[in-house]
Amino acid sequence: MAAMSDATGLWAPRSPDRTGFLERKGALIYYEDAGEGPAIIFAHGLGGNHLSWWQQVPHFRARFRCVTFAHRGFLPSTCEAGVPDPLDYAGDVAALADHLGLGTFAYVGQSMGGWGGVELALSHPGRLEALVLAATSGTLDPRQANPAGYADWRAKSDATVELLRARAVHPAVGATLAAANPAFHHLYRAIDALSHGLDKNALRARLMATRKRPLADAAGIKVRTLFVTGSEDVVFPSCCAAALAAACADARHEQIAGAGHSAYFDKPAEFNATVQRFLRG
Repeated sequence: MAAMSDATGLWAPRSPDRTGFLERKGALIYYEDAGEGPAIIFAHGLGGNHLSWWQQVPHFRARFRCVTFAHRGFLPSTCEAGVPDPLDYAGDVAALADHLGLGTFAYVGQSMGGWGGVELALSHPGRLEALVLAATSGTLDPRQANPAGYADWRAKSDATVELLRARAVHPAVGATLAAANPAFHHLYRAIDALSHGLDKNALRARLMATRKRPLADAAGIKVRTLFVTGSEDVVFPSCCAAALAAACADARHEQIAGAGHSAYFDKPAEFNATVQRFLRG
């Protein structure tokens, strides 16, 4: 679908080629599908929805078919149960891929999006061409990867998060971006607020309750995997990512300097280049 000219003669941004809803297991899951080529499914975190990838889809759609979606319960998707079960995420993505006739695909999951990615890699290994886990270990417990490093990071992180919240700064954005680019901070919070009817504290508790796979389970991830973290992340321990990657069959870790929990959002050029290099092998 080509870009269209509006009445002023200016070029309007390209819209998704295809949109729709998938009905599955008590939920309607909204998706957008843009571009042609090898498929990438992008899965957002707790603070987002399909709009989170506004800096990735325009970059990747020239060479890839980019599928974004809103997890069950995140507007405009729905969830009859109220608070979603994170263990439904992998099945939702597999069903979405079937619905769109994707066959195999690459998966880019940020934070909460890693729950579906890890479980897909373990339960549907033949579906994935590549797996990117951005600021996440999904259902794998990161504490087991580097116990001492995790404990040190946790103590510093808790103190930092308390300060950020006192200053009304979203922890998933961090102080650096909030100060350097208030507009981006405002946009992140606006996207986060769209799913105002969802109890995110309850969902966060469910996520943490299901993040209990031992490090040994990482060996079952056979697909080529990239862990991407930010050096200033106070939500996910970047210090654990190298050991997590080493425990997988074929994985590596790259850290983006100066990035917080949402490197895809605050360092899009670096994030996109890192993911593109990986996908090209």
